[in-house]
Parts: sequence; structure tokens; C-alpha cells
Amino acid sequence: MKMFTLRLKPKTIFGLILIATGVVVIAITFFSNHVEGSRQTAGSILLATDQERADYLTTLGWKFDSAFEEKQVKIPMEFNETYTRYNEIQKAQGFDLEAYKGETVSVFTYNILNYPGFENEDYILANLIVLNGELIGGDVCSTSASNGFMQGLKK
Repeated sequence: MKMFTLRLKPKTIFGLILIATGVVVIAITFFSNHVEGSRQTAGSILLATDQERADYLTTLGWKFDSAFEEKQVKIPMEFNETYTRYNEIQKAQGFDLEAYKGETVSVFTYNILNYPGFENEDYILANLIVLNGELIGGDVCSTSASNGFMQGLKK
């Protein structure tokens, strides 16, 4: 039977501990970043289909016409004052269009039928801003010249 004996100096032991600690820190950082990225995807609101968009508006308490308008909009690279104010509405509800500057997005517009005080009016609209099937912003607004307003998606 053979025995193997290893004699290490304290500096060598300290160096090995330092290397092992570095590997553990790098592994924790790597895996936590990837788990965080998957959490963002899991927590995102997917609205790739007509039914998903309709279900989402319904969960927010909105009643709406089944017909909708879809248009493509390019988010500008530089925000003017209007876009900056609009993005403040988005930030208040957990979105931020800054990350999507220069992107072309789909905007789905629905006619809202049950806005408090404006039931069954034709000029209350919900806009869902979608990129690659994921909701990145939206608003509820009135296009009336006398009673115009804009707010987040929730009532």
C-alpha cells in the first residue's frame, strides 16, 4: 500500500484558497446574472396574439371593441419634450422606452367602452406598445379636444 503525502507551505495554501474563492465568486455572479435575466423574461407580459392582448386588457378591467388598429411606430433615438413626458407615464407603470430608442414597435389601439364618466364614448382609447410579442408600454387616452387626457394602462 502506498501513501501519498502533500506538504504545502502557508503561502501556497493561502493562494489556493484565494483561487477557490475567486472561482466561487465568478460562478455566483455568472449564475445570478443569468437567473435575473430569466426572471425578467418570466415576469414580462407577452402579448403576441390578439387573444393575449384582449385577455390583458380584460384583466385590467377594460371593456373594449373587438376591432383594433395596428400600426408600426419607430421610437426616436432622441426624445423631445413630448416623448420625455410620455416616458414618465411609462416609468410610473414599470416600463421605460429609453431602452427601445430606434426600435420599430407595434402599437395596438382599442376603443375603451367603460372608462368612468365616459362610458360608450368613441374617443377613449387604449394603446399597447409591443415589441417582439412583449408589452413594453402603453396608455389609455382621450382624443377629445375638450376632455383630452392620457394615463397609464391601469384604471
